[in-house]
Amino acid sequence: MPELPEVETIKRDLTKKIIGQKIVDIKINKPKIIKEPSADLFKKGIIGEKVKEVKRIAKVLIIKFREDKFLVIHLRISGWLLYGKEDPRARVVFVFSGGKCLNYMDQRVLGELKLRKSYSDLKFIKTLGPEPFDMSPEDFKKLIKGRSTKIKVLLLDQTLIAGIGNIYAQEALFLAKIDPKRPAKSLKESEAGRLYEKIISILKEAIKYKGSSVDSYRDLSGGRGGMEQRLRVYSRKGKPCPVCNKPISKIALGGRGTCFCPNCQR
Repeated sequence: MPELPEVETIKRDLTKKIIGQKIVDIKINKPKIIKEPSADLFKKGIIGEKVKEVKRIAKVLIIKFREDKFLVIHLRISGWLLYGKEDPRARVVFVFSGGKCLNYMDQRVLGELKLRKSYSDLKFIKTLGPEPFDMSPEDFKKLIKGRSTKIKVLLLDQTLIAGIGNIYAQEALFLAKIDPKRPAKSLKESEAGRLYEKIISILKEAIKYKGSSVDSYRDLSGGRGGMEQRLRVYSRKGKPCPVCNKPISKIALGGRGTCFCPNCQR
């Protein structure tokens, strides 16, 4: 699933490509993707509109047409966007007046597109916690204080902290040398501060390298992100730890696979 760095990469690329462009046609090849309103009303509501702004909230993209008209794109597990020529594999194609197309790609058809007057009242948006970049170290320390939830599971709880997913939770915990199984409340203040610092640094690094293409994610031109080669523990079960050279272990936490180094992470 695209996480904050991947969606931020798409948002930045979209901002460069589609701001000010008018949508002149929409081809809906998989109506199931359109969750709100009906496919026909979705199409009628967007054709003729100009893109005013592209926003990102956590892992969700929002394209603004007017003060009361927004396209909400939730990529979910396998969704991605491709800009350029029309792609025959696309589930939905937005055609711009300049002749370019924005293809919504989603092999598993698990994503969602919604056309709404407002996005702030969406249940998913309303329940989101703050993003890491909007928190201070003290905010983060207060957030985890007294919580018995395992720290890795807590990092994935979007109602507490938004935008972190399975990839970067594992990477941040490794960099902070913290065992993902530890209860959040067991972290000393210095450990919590170090973890916050590593969350911010790994997210910035991933944005710099345009995300990780560990599944279907691609950038707007169809290229792979450059962060995958820089991941230290994610999906590296049995491979040597980049610090101590001992094998990386994999366990399940909160129903998600979790790789870590038992020797380095305590």
